[in-house]
Amino acid sequence: MGNIGIGFDIMGLAIEQPGDEVIARLSNTPGVRISNITGAQGKLPLEAHLNTAGVAAQRLLAYLGEPGRGIELDIHKKMPINSGLGSSAASAAAATLAVSELLRTGLSKRQLLPFAWEGEKIASGGQQGDNIVPSLLGGINLIRDNESMDIHRLHVPRGVYIAVVHPQMEIGTREARALLSTSIPMDVHIRHNANLAAFVLGMFNGDLGLVGRSLRDDVVEPQRAVLIPGFYEVKEAALNEGALGCSISGAGPSVFAFCANSLIAENAGAAMQKAFAKHKLESRLYLSPVNQEGAVIC
Repeated sequence: MGNIGIGFDIMGLAIEQPGDEVIARLSNTPGVRISNITGAQGKLPLEAHLNTAGVAAQRLLAYLGEPGRGIELDIHKKMPINSGLGSSAASAAAATLAVSELLRTGLSKRQLLPFAWEGEKIASGGQQGDNIVPSLLGGINLIRDNESMDIHRLHVPRGVYIAVVHPQMEIGTREARALLSTSIPMDVHIRHNANLAAFVLGMFNGDLGLVGRSLRDDVVEPQRAVLIPGFYEVKEAALNEGALGCSISGAGPSVFAFCANSLIAENAGAAMQKAFAKHKLESRLYLSPVNQEGAVIC
């Protein structure tokens, strides 16, 4: 879940579902090949150099000095595409970890991050790590600097739960980014920085009241809200059920509610779905604590 509203391009968190599954096996054919993709309705390329999972695997093999090693990948997409839930990052993270485990590299997930990041870049069109970092490492992460991968994990107070509602529509990341202005008023800049700093402070201190007061995106959310029918009604529905905050997940159209416990998250999620239904949008609800593990071997 990229951005977490106030942390555009610098903050993201992992949830437990949905997630992609990648199977890696050795092959006698040199290089990385993608033999099968399920769940994508033909929207993703089988060519390894055009696929986030394929590129991540290629970069890892190049690092190991074995670019010709034969690797075959099966990708099972269980995440909706163009949903704002980091679908491309999920595939890249899964492929990197799968190939590393297959080859018994002994590399930690933190050491594998640069290769997964390279895969994610072909989908995002940039260096942003707010999706790939939590997808691989888990938790809530603040990326102080994307280029140097200066990454810091935030404390998560006990009980925090996330409700994410994905309406049945798609928004492309590049399309959503193209809407954004390259400048903001000084007063908005100051207010937004204060909220971001206070959110981080609230998380480390376990002050959920401060977290709730700080979860306000005055920069990106107002510009992207027009892409999501009924967004402000959905947001109001979540807040009325006691959510600490509510905003757009990644580029959208998924909307998240940040909650103090699972009961509030369940109620907020149901209310958000009802609000989308008023706009004739079917949706799916995902309820999850913050996933502290990230990518795992099954």
